[in-house]
This record gives sequence, C-alpha cells and structure tokens, in this order.
Amino acid sequence: MTSTRREFLKASAVAAVAAATVRAGAAAFAQDAARRLPKHWTWVHGDARRTPAEWKQRFTEIRTAGIEAVLVSGGDAAMLSDAARGAGLQFHRWIWTLNHSGDAAAKTQHPDWFTVSRNGESSLTKPPYVSYYQWLCPTRPEVREYMRGIVDALAQSRDIDGVHLDYVRHCDVILPVGLWPKYGLVQDHEMAEYDFCYCAVCREMFHAQTGRDPKLLADPSTDALWRMFRWDSVTGLVKVLADAVHARNKPITAAVFPTPTIARRLVRQAWDQWPIDAVLPMLYHAFYNEHLAWIGASVKEGVAALSAGRTLHAGLYLPDLPPDQLAEAATIALNAGAAGVCTFELNGLTAAHVSALAAVIARAH
Repeated sequence: MTSTRREFLKASAVAAVAAATVRAGAAAFAQDAARRLPKHWTWVHGDARRTPAEWKQRFTEIRTAGIEAVLVSGGDAAMLSDAARGAGLQFHRWIWTLNHSGDAAAKTQHPDWFTVSRNGESSLTKPPYVSYYQWLCPTRPEVREYMRGIVDALAQSRDIDGVHLDYVRHCDVILPVGLWPKYGLVQDHEMAEYDFCYCAVCREMFHAQTGRDPKLLADPSTDALWRMFRWDSVTGLVKVLADAVHARNKPITAAVFPTPTIARRLVRQAWDQWPIDAVLPMLYHAFYNEHLAWIGASVKEGVAALSAGRTLHAGLYLPDLPPDQLAEAATIALNAGAAGVCTFELNGLTAAHVSALAAVIARAH
C-alpha cells in the first residue's frame, strides 16, 4: 500500500469519526430542542428605517402579545438581536435557502448551480412567475456545501439564538389556487415551464439510480420515483444544514407549505421527514380559497405526520386576518394541536391584533 493511499484511508477514517460525532451530537440536541423552543413567534423584515430604540419599543409591544421569539431577515443582526433580547424575545435568523436572487456571487460565478425547467431553461436567466424566482439546485453537492457554510456561520454567532430556513424547496410547480388569477393561470396540471429541476446533475443522478432520463419520461408528473427524487433532494440538503446548526448547539426551524400533502404536490417538499426542531407551516387560508376551519384540519395533518420531539407552530397571515379573525384562527390552531402560532408580518400586527392574540395565548396557558 502506498503512503498516499494510507494517508487517504487515515483521513477518511478521521472524517468518518468526526461525522459520526456530529450526528450523535445533533441527535442528542434534537431530543431536547422542543423543550427549549419558544411557542409563539413572528416573522420580521429588519428594515433600516427604525432606530435601535424604535425596534426595541416595537419588540416590547409584540412581547406583550405573548410572542416569545422573532424570525428576522435582513437588517443589522447585532442591533436587531440586542433590541429583541432587550425586549425579552429570542432572536432567530430567517434566511432564504434555495431562492438566491440576491446572491450576486453565486449568479456570476456559478450560473450552473441554478435549477433548470423541463423546457431546458435556467431559473437564473428565465425565472418563473416573478423576477426573483432564481433557485439553486439542492441536488448538487457544491450547493449543499455552500449553504452549509452559510448556516454554520450564522449558528456560530452569539447574536443568534437559532436559524430559520425559508424557500427550502423547489419552485412552485403549481401555485396555491387563490393565486392563479393573479398570474392569469389555470394550473390543473404540471406545466413544463414551472417543473424543476432537470439540470445535468439531477438527470445524471436520477439515471444512476433508475437507469432512466427524467427528460425522456412520457409523463414526468405521474412518475413516482421522479417525484421522490426531488423530495429526497431537498431533504438531503436539510439534513446537511440541520447537522451544521445542531453541531453549534442551536435549533433549526423552517417555514414550510401548509401540510405534507400540499407541500409535496406543489413545491416538492417532504417536510415531515426533515430532522429539524420545529416547522412553521404557512397556513395562509385565503391563498387556497379556504375558510378558517381549514387551518385546524391542516394543523392536525401536520402534527400527525411529525415524529416525536418536533413541534408545529401555525403560521398565520395577518393581511387576511383582522383582529377578531386572528383570535379565532389562533384558537383553532391551538385546539387542533399546534404548539404555538407565528404571525406574518410584524408591520401588520396592530395594537388590536396584539390585544386579541394576547387574550388567546393567556387562555391557552
């Protein structure tokens, strides 16, 4: 055996032990995470127009509603964290995971990382629906490593209590039915221009697993293995990110589509299989032309699908919920088994909303 070969095997053994240690630590952390996570949250866009004092005042107001944590995107993380913690809130960093429209470096240096439609068009150069729908491919090992580095850096920060993933999915192959009129679409079947990803890596890996090229399938929308390949691709990425965050002894959560059934069908997202600490399904009832009772049914499906130790917190869309309906929606979600609720978004949380939510949360406790 050559010295190079011996060194390679030695390095591989060391790496395997290190990986096993990380996995063991992540599993132990995950078992305890549910007991440490907040119950009630709100998503926040950290715009720069508020001063630190104004942010603290705003955070203090929402803390009176019984909200315990903020999920914050953008803005000065250190300043926002100080303001949130000063108001008695946990500070979790909210990131766009696979939608990378704002990532100039990736777009310039790695255009091949972006997903490709069944029509053969890149989401980088021809984004579907809206201009910011530019998606990284979760199958690619280099994308997984790139995202692992991003979440690891966040989890190392003393300013951050946890990492929250959003857009951790494929592009919507079918939009929620309530949005069809907005885009002038009737999506009663999977259309090629919205069906991702058919990049070279996805095609090669699927072919290696099945002996078939997804581009040559008679009807890709009905092929069970091809659907599962996309679900597993996203789940594989989430496992990498969860290991990285848990290794830093921090929790990891995600904003997901309403139910496991809807998520699989619309965005190739099998979130009930993810090794994360909590899911915050976006139960935006009006997007689906549904009534408030649908929130309860969706919560029940999600809770039943999750394994022990992971919690579900119902995401509620404030623009479609005046204060009295917010109270009703929160009550429905909690009665259906949600561990808590999460509101979107902060600027829509009026004093009347705060009062209504505070009453519901107080009764629940």
